[in-house]
Amino acid sequence: MSGIMKSVLPVVMLILVVADQTQVITKTEAQSSTNCAATLGNLNVCAPFLVPGGATPGTDCCTALSTVDRDCLCSTLRIASRIPVQCNLPPLTCSAN
Repeated sequence: MSGIMKSVLPVVMLILVVADQTQVITKTEAQSSTNCAATLGNLNVCAPFLVPGGATPGTDCCTALSTVDRDCLCSTLRIASRIPVQCNLPPLTCSAN
């Protein structure tokens, strides 16, 4: 496995785990949750582009991303950003650089 894939794999797995942890309250929410997890799973084709210096995303990645509901993606990123604190690590902060 290439160095890029080794560094990207944990990020992809984190997104998939977070998507799988969605609480289900109603049938509509259950369907939405399942759809969210499925569309996030399709983002595996974007893995090579998630590392610094990665190439420009190809059409497969862009197509997969276009199928993910905005609320699904935003919710997943919000949940993922809380994980370091829950693991007694410093909060995640990112600069514009």
